[in-house]
Amino acid sequence: MLVIYESMGGNTKRAAELIGGGCTFLGAESTVCSVTTVDLHALAEADLVFIGSWTDGLFLFGQRPGRVGRFKKLPWLDGKHVSVFCTYAVNAGGTVDALSKVLTSKGAVVVGGEAIKRSQLDAEHIGKFVAEQFDALVPKVLAAAG
Repeated sequence: MLVIYESMGGNTKRAAELIGGGCTFLGAESTVCSVTTVDLHALAEADLVFIGSWTDGLFLFGQRPGRVGRFKKLPWLDGKHVSVFCTYAVNAGGTVDALSKVLTSKGAVVVGGEAIKRSQLDAEHIGKFVAEQFDALVPKVLAAAG
C-alpha cells in the first residue's frame, strides 16, 4: 500500500502515518510519502493508494484540497484503486469530492473517501477507515484477478 499526502500544519501527515500504520497492522506493507516526493516504485506496486490533503478555504464555504496543483502533477494513475482522505478543523465541505475528481482525471479508480476531523486523528478512528477500505477493495481485486 502507498499513502501520499499534502500537509501544511502536520495534521494530514499525522493522518497519513496512522493510515500507513493501519495498513501494516492489517498485514500489508506500506510506504508513506509526501505528494512532492512520491515513491514511484511503491506507486507501481501498490494495490491500493491512499491520497490525502488538508482542507483549504473559508470555515463555512469554498473548501477545497490544499495545494491541489501538486496533485495535478502526480504521475498517471492508470486504473489504480485510490482511497481519498482529507483533514479539517471545522468543515470539510466538498474537499474529498474535489480531490476525487482531480485523481479520476489522472486515471485513478476512486474506491472510497473520508473526511477526518483533526480531533479524530487517532489510531481507532483511522484504523476503522483503513479496514473499511480494505474490505471494499478485496472483492474488486478478486474480480480483476478472476
